[in-house]
Amino acid sequence: MIEVLCHSSIRIEEGKIIYIDPFKVDKDYNDADYVFCTHTHYDHFSPEDIEKVRKEDTKLIITKDIEDKAKEFFKEENIFVVEPENEYQVGNLKFLTTYAYNENKAFHPKENKWVGYIIEINHKKYYIAGDTDNIKEIQDIKCDIAFIPIGGTYTMDYQEAAQLANQIDAKQIIPTHYGSIVGDKTDAIKFKELVQNKEVKILI
Repeated sequence: MIEVLCHSSIRIEEGKIIYIDPFKVDKDYNDADYVFCTHTHYDHFSPEDIEKVRKEDTKLIITKDIEDKAKEFFKEENIFVVEPENEYQVGNLKFLTTYAYNENKAFHPKENKWVGYIIEINHKKYYIAGDTDNIKEIQDIKCDIAFIPIGGTYTMDYQEAAQLANQIDAKQIIPTHYGSIVGDKTDAIKFKELVQNKEVKILI
């Protein structure tokens, strides 16, 4: 089961329960096996919301600049720090990291080494782009399901996101990062109209 709870807050239940960038979580789930954060901005790393989904042995996967904040409320042995373009295994979960940055905006500089993730669960690959533009490092992504930001301002807008969706090798595309802080819910409809030969599933 896949849910986009809000904005870029994703919940995947596929054997294990995984959250990516939990934000504005509306109830205490406390069931996460893994929590992934793409970068330090408040709508992607929210200790208050992580507390609503974590349990005793939850693994937290983060970028380097989040580490000190994470140690304030998380067991150090359950914190795993990542950088772009690497392969990792935490417990029995394998994943890759990708670059996520802006080319012509200052919000997400490449030198911050913020990330997207390609998480493999039961032989299925989930790509979570993070806050990014349509950068060269991600245009040849291969996955089963891709979560792509479409809201503009801080990330791709729906037109740029559709261009990326048409470039990558993915079976299904799920738009994110709209309908809350930035982007209108109609952006998802416009995005879907521009994506060719792929299923687009709108969950917000």
